[in-house]
Amino acid sequence: MMKKKSISASKASLVLFLCQMISALDVPLDSKLLEELLQPPTITQQSPKDYIVDPRENIVIQCEAKGKPPPSFSWTRNGTHFDIDKDAQVTMKPNSGTLVINIMNGGKAEAYEGVYQCTARNERGAAISNNIVIRPSRSPLWTKEKLEPNQVREGDSLVLHCRPPVGLPPPIIFWMDNAFQRLPQSERVSQGLNGDLYFSNVQPEDTREDYICYARFNHTQTIQQKQPISVKVFSTKPVTERQPVLLTPTGSTSTKVELRGNVLLLECIAAGLPTPVIRWIKEGGELPANRTFFENFKKTLKIIDVSEADSGNYKCIARNILGSAHHVISVTVKAAPYWITAPRNLVLSPGEDGTLICRANGNPKPNISWLANGVPIAIAPEDPSRKVDGDTIIFSHVQERSSAVYQCNASNEYGYLLANAFVNVLAEPPRILTPANKLYQVIADSPALLDCAYFGSPKPEIEWFKGVKGSILRGSEYVFHDNGTLEIPVAQKDSTGTYTCVARNELGKIQNEVQLEVKDPTMIIKQPEYKVIQRYGQVSFECIIKHDSTLLPTVIWLKDNDELPDDERFLVGKDNLTIMNVTDKDDGTYTCIVNTTLDSVSASAVLTVVAAPPTPAIIYARPNPPFDLELTGQLERSVELSWIPGDENNSPITNFVIEYEDGLHESGVWHYQTEVPGTQTTVQLKLSPYVNYSFRVIAVNEIGRSQPSEPSEQYLTKSANPDENPSNVQGIGSEPDNLVITWESLKGFQSNGPGLQYKVSWRQKDVDDEWTSVIVANVSKYIVSGTPTFVPYEIKVQALNDLGYAPEPSEVIGHSGEDLPMVAPGNVQVHVINSTLAKVHWDPVPLKTVRGHLQGYKVYYWKVQSLSRRSRRHVEKKILTFRGNKTFGMLPGLEPYSSYKLNVRVVNGKGEGPASPDKVFKTPEGVPSSPSFLKITNPTLDSLTLEWGSPTHPNGVLTSYILKFQPINNTHELGPLVEIRIPANESSLILKNLNYSTRYKFYFNAQTSVGSGSQITEEAVTIMDEAGILRPAVGAGKGYSETLFATSPVMHTVRPTFYKVQPLYPRIRNVTTAAAETYANISWEYEGPDHANFYVEYGVAGSKEDWKKEIVNGSRSFFVLKGLTPGTAYKVRVGAEGLSGFRSSEDVFETGPAMASRQVDIATQGWFIGLMCAVALLILILLIVCFIRRNKGGKYPVKEKEDAHADPEIQPMKEDDGTFGEYSDAEDHKPLKKGSRTPSDRTVKKEDSDDSLVDYGEGVNGQFNEDGSFIGQYSGKKEKEPAEGNESSEAPSPVNAMNSFV
Repeated sequence: MMKKKSISASKASLVLFLCQMISALDVPLDSKLLEELLQPPTITQQSPKDYIVDPRENIVIQCEAKGKPPPSFSWTRNGTHFDIDKDAQVTMKPNSGTLVINIMNGGKAEAYEGVYQCTARNERGAAISNNIVIRPSRSPLWTKEKLEPNQVREGDSLVLHCRPPVGLPPPIIFWMDNAFQRLPQSERVSQGLNGDLYFSNVQPEDTREDYICYARFNHTQTIQQKQPISVKVFSTKPVTERQPVLLTPTGSTSTKVELRGNVLLLECIAAGLPTPVIRWIKEGGELPANRTFFENFKKTLKIIDVSEADSGNYKCIARNILGSAHHVISVTVKAAPYWITAPRNLVLSPGEDGTLICRANGNPKPNISWLANGVPIAIAPEDPSRKVDGDTIIFSHVQERSSAVYQCNASNEYGYLLANAFVNVLAEPPRILTPANKLYQVIADSPALLDCAYFGSPKPEIEWFKGVKGSILRGSEYVFHDNGTLEIPVAQKDSTGTYTCVARNELGKIQNEVQLEVKDPTMIIKQPEYKVIQRYGQVSFECIIKHDSTLLPTVIWLKDNDELPDDERFLVGKDNLTIMNVTDKDDGTYTCIVNTTLDSVSASAVLTVVAAPPTPAIIYARPNPPFDLELTGQLERSVELSWIPGDENNSPITNFVIEYEDGLHESGVWHYQTEVPGTQTTVQLKLSPYVNYSFRVIAVNEIGRSQPSEPSEQYLTKSANPDENPSNVQGIGSEPDNLVITWESLKGFQSNGPGLQYKVSWRQKDVDDEWTSVIVANVSKYIVSGTPTFVPYEIKVQALNDLGYAPEPSEVIGHSGEDLPMVAPGNVQVHVINSTLAKVHWDPVPLKTVRGHLQGYKVYYWKVQSLSRRSRRHVEKKILTFRGNKTFGMLPGLEPYSSYKLNVRVVNGKGEGPASPDKVFKTPEGVPSSPSFLKITNPTLDSLTLEWGSPTHPNGVLTSYILKFQPINNTHELGPLVEIRIPANESSLILKNLNYSTRYKFYFNAQTSVGSGSQITEEAVTIMDEAGILRPAVGAGKGYSETLFATSPVMHTVRPTFYKVQPLYPRIRNVTTAAAETYANISWEYEGPDHANFYVEYGVAGSKEDWKKEIVNGSRSFFVLKGLTPGTAYKVRVGAEGLSGFRSSEDVFETGPAMASRQVDIATQGWFIGLMCAVALLILILLIVCFIRRNKGGKYPVKEKEDAHADPEIQPMKEDDGTFGEYSDAEDHKPLKKGSRTPSDRTVKKEDSDDSLVDYGEGVNGQFNEDGSFIGQYSGKKEKEPAEGNESSEAPSPVNAMNSFV
């Protein structure tokens, strides 16, 4: 069917045939001519011969052709007509022959396999495309196979076969492991061309179970995977070395056939130990240089762009220290047909002769056959002007009916070539394509070329005349070119005039006139001259020119054939070049080049710089101000300013700065106008309307700026309409029902006249509405009220004054005010990812309900309760904001095993919309925190008592506790680790069968069903088996996390081999607190260098406020925090100055509740006053008895008291050996009392103190004074001894109360 064709398409097609034709008739590439000439069809684009398509996508078979008239298209499939109108899945693109087969809407690609050919036909002939073979790509799955493991002896060779499925096109093979990492390849291990993996010899490191072959089908972008192959290498000693043996190819010889122009790949892979090295040679010749490459560790020989000369025998040699092996590959290079002379389009006039030649070569020799308009020429309609002679068609005395498209087919067993070439017989009267009265300009004594582009069929004859009625031009002074051009070799001034070109053939005659002007040449009448100048002097080169008055010359100066330096010392004038303050680097050749549109001339001179003679000192100063300012040439928008420079004061003036004053708008304020070089004393200044100008000039040299000159006379410019409109126009509503339009006002002189105002216009966008306008005074804001909420408006602001309006302003888009969103997000869903992370989804709200710029969504979420404690705390809502139109977000930092609520709100520029209904979700269990404390008490010879508190954050249901412990000797070596699992409902344990006088390290943590939590550690010592006192080890340490290993819970005595461990210093541990209503006692244990300066940091738990810091006086290990709020949870930590910021872990405590005001004060009760009087009397008596016995030299009987209280703190020690003083019993070898905690080395060290003040009180009502001191049993204790803790938790006895008064 016929289709329309655009003019541009016709141009392109004819350009194609004109580029290809060979004929006596030349057709100029004139667009108008090309639109009118008839042309047979030409195929311009077609799909490849072998066209593999993706079976999942539509099939597009291209066929594009051009011709005049536009061609129609038809198709054949498998040699028969393909009626596309009968197949609903097939369509043809408009004005094209391209087929589109719809596969994506139900078609099957396999149903359209076949050979397709396109025919493009018009009244002048028919062109055909190649045979296009359509095949859908295939990427089949790997066939199931049972792969046996490969058992290979070390040093043997191995081949892992890939055998990929047969695909179309063939797949790309590569080997990878389970981690999708490419398997490393080397001279020993490499992949062959067939995809198999070859091992020249296997090594133990080759053992693995994941050798996986992958096949990548690029056409369908799919990858198929073979089942993993297992290789196990077993060793035998010794490993036998072997000489090379070829794994591929097999045998001693093989053959290879390759096509001309392709890439030749030859491969040799050898087995052997050591790994063989491959070398390639060509028997009887050399490997082609620049086309030979070695790949795959020289196992593959690659020769690109092969030709018949590359045929021959290629030998690969595999060699190691034990011998060699070789293989000879006989290569034969065949050739598909290739062009020697392809037929070219032929354009003839009626009665002319011509030939079409089609010559091709190949191996074997291709067969040549001809077709006419797609039909074999033997059965095509006869043409008496045509004669076929093998590879040539001869045309004689052609007529217009001889026009046709001929096809040459060259084919052999390896392929074919098909070329279309048309014969176009045209009968056209002459046409002259050169524009009428075209003007040619040349310089005198140079050639002149006058064009006369023409076309006609038969070819017209061309004649030239000078003048309208002149005679025909002949003679040696003219040259006549075949394309119609007239050449005058030496044009003179008298050659100027009108020339006429006449074209005629048997169909008609036409003429055209052109004009010739001969110009005078450009000359340099005064050239630059050689100069010698002293350093720091001034030099000038002249370049005075003479040129034709109708030509405009430009002068360029060069230094050493390059541009002049970018230096203000070089001043280019109209006829000269001046160099100021000459330096040595200015030495060189200076060239003056004069260019016009027709010619160019140049002249050069050399500058030599010499040293200057000594000169007296020169005083340099700023220049004097210019004077005698004069305004001339006053116009509405410009004026010329001139002045006389002042004295330059031995420093040349480099430039002048011109400033202006606007006496009308800003009197007394001077503004920068422009600046000019120091050699210029006049300037043309651009002016603005409605400004009362005054000018002044400032001279500048290297020293500085001169004083300003006296102002010039004033010049008031006329008023005019504004030239510009306000900038930065915006429309943003401040309330839901208004639109605030703002802009940047024009500056004073931008008004161009009096009465500056603004026309503000607006209308609602996308609504068929008229502009609403208002004229406002010289302000920068206008508010439009009563607008709908958040709708777009078109806005423009135009300036105007008393003389009229500025140009039409551009429009901007603004919005009326926003209001709060109307609806909440719906369908809120929560997906709990793990115990601390959840993902929340919601549906976006309709944009029209946002009523503003959508900024995002806010998710409010808070913890309702812990599922393990069922206790409610202060609800702290957390907020996460998700920008833009996101519909999901992640909620991090959740607490495990807890119940949460959340809601979602949409946010715009005005604020937040309503909240969605609260959504409840629960987090699963997690691992618990460490137990809240671990105390080790009641040490005996072979036992210790452990007490602990449940984790502060159980994060689930506790299933058990894990206790691990091991002994530590005096050199910090660790013994074997013992593990015990304890039920979750226990809070204490007695360990028996321990070694006496041994330090143990304990690791303690809790477990939930999810796993183990972090652990705390503690150390304790069993008592000695002889007289001696061991210090009690009390603590509530919080330790570090370790991985525990399950062992038998059976307890037994262990005397192990110890392992050396390094003590961790410094450290602060066992931070404990005892809190009252408004204060708390903080104590800790410190291990590290002496003389550490401590500080305590604290704050309200859960607060984001900065920590408060209190300095501890001295190096004591306790401190009292005062001024606390009753009933408040606090966090606390202890640090040491100068220890690289070392701090303890955090502890949390809570102050006691405030006491009710109506509570009875016990101090006012009579019975209490009487009791205190009796106690005071008893104490007085005891003091008197004590005083009497001391004066008599008696000893205070504290031994009984020691036995009664078993408190080691009341027993003074000697500082040299740690034994007891005068109150000890050296004969007493009985076991030490409960609570004794002196270390086994019988010394008391400050860094070993496990003292904790918390053990002296009971909760918030403990035995503490408000200044932090504690009430001991004896007041005579030395200050230098550390305050030891009391392990007993019983209430203080009256004796203790009495002792507090001593």
